[in-house]
Amino acid sequence: MTGGALLIHGYHPWVEDAEIYLPGVEKILHPELFPFGSEFFQQHAGVTLFPNFLALLVRASRLPLEWVLFPVHLASVFLLLLACWDLSGKCFSNPSARWGGVTLLAALLTVPVAGTALYVMDQYVNPRNLSAFLLVFAISKVLDRRYIAGALFLGLGAAMHPFMSVFAVFLCAVLVAMDHFGLANSAFAFWLPFGITFDRASPAYHAVALSHSFHYLMRWRWYEWLGMIGPIAILWWFSRVAHSRRQAKLELLCRALIPYELVCAAAALILSIPARFEALARIQPLRSLHLLYIVLILVGGGLLIEHVLRNHAWRWLVLFVPLSMGMWIPQRELFPASAHIEWPGLRPRNRWVQAFVWIREHTPVDARFALDPFHMQAPGEDANGFRAIAQRSMLADAVKDSGAVTMFPAMAEEWQRQVRAQTGWKKFQMPDFQRLRAEYRVNWLVLEQPGVPGIRCLFQNQAVLVCPIPAPSPMQTAVIR
Repeated sequence: MTGGALLIHGYHPWVEDAEIYLPGVEKILHPELFPFGSEFFQQHAGVTLFPNFLALLVRASRLPLEWVLFPVHLASVFLLLLACWDLSGKCFSNPSARWGGVTLLAALLTVPVAGTALYVMDQYVNPRNLSAFLLVFAISKVLDRRYIAGALFLGLGAAMHPFMSVFAVFLCAVLVAMDHFGLANSAFAFWLPFGITFDRASPAYHAVALSHSFHYLMRWRWYEWLGMIGPIAILWWFSRVAHSRRQAKLELLCRALIPYELVCAAAALILSIPARFEALARIQPLRSLHLLYIVLILVGGGLLIEHVLRNHAWRWLVLFVPLSMGMWIPQRELFPASAHIEWPGLRPRNRWVQAFVWIREHTPVDARFALDPFHMQAPGEDANGFRAIAQRSMLADAVKDSGAVTMFPAMAEEWQRQVRAQTGWKKFQMPDFQRLRAEYRVNWLVLEQPGVPGIRCLFQNQAVLVCPIPAPSPMQTAVIR
């Protein structure tokens, strides 16, 4: 199933949130890297053991990071499926139902979780993927009343991703309370304070928050609301089916997820309305849907096998072949300029990645780069992270660095200054680049074709150019100042 999941969903080691997490690993392995701008990823690195864990694997194996990332990704997929196999065993006695639930999850790993900008599992290594299987194991052990084992898995999950583990702790608390005291006494008795304050957000933070509407429930689209409300109704129905079939643990799990999600939805609603709570919206209570979707898919697959597909192979094929193709096609469209599986050691197909690799191999370690602050959204770029691949410093971007700022508001003003300094990038000429050099000591550029007149470039392909910024003459320096 792990191999099948890889073929369906692909593997892209440097995309999206890898730009936030992998530079932290590279900084541990090579402290001389990123002398400028490291705060935009070091804040995340400082709250998880993820970068230390990967750095340890690299040092122990003596392999390049890209060769370590691939087996770690496969292991994270395998372990999530194994954890779900363990959990489904508590809910279903029928082996076919267990296989059905895990198979459905393997086919739907990259299904979006409503309104959260998350997938059930990403196509690259990150702390969320490595914590997911630990948190599912924790839920399975708590459902089986093995509380010490459950607490151990929760602790390991918290070490890897403290934020996502909060939701698993909450769900486990609901499970314990409902198991021992019943629904009436425990449905809404839980509230996790998160250690928050109520300071009004700064104007700079407000600017970056507006670009992340998924933090705010009142800005969700109708189908995102449906993706939140619909599973609650489905879980209620599943609990009724489980009750009629005397599947006590399945019923308990489905019933516990209902108050779990209602409390988180209420918290999200409260934080979305008053302006003074804007800085608290980064808590994102509705990331609780991530665990809910995993369980919903797992249980739905098991019940589907028990009641519809059963042991008829042709029925399995009728469901899973079109479903797998329906997941594979969007993944190819999401990363059209890259190989579906980016095998380690092979020359990258993506033109932007080729340029970033050239930079890593041919520019000084202390080089500072400027590139379009929206480059991760450029056609053909495929959301690849510059820092993660090039291992060089750059001015703040408007895509992933803004996500880091939403979680750590103290960086908002510096992020805003750097992004504003790059406003109008596509119309920049030599004086603009020399201004960046004077203000931020930027000495290299990544430009899209056909480049900018008067700038000599040392690398180019069909998409981008890599160019040093020439030092300005004394007269130009006076003009810039």
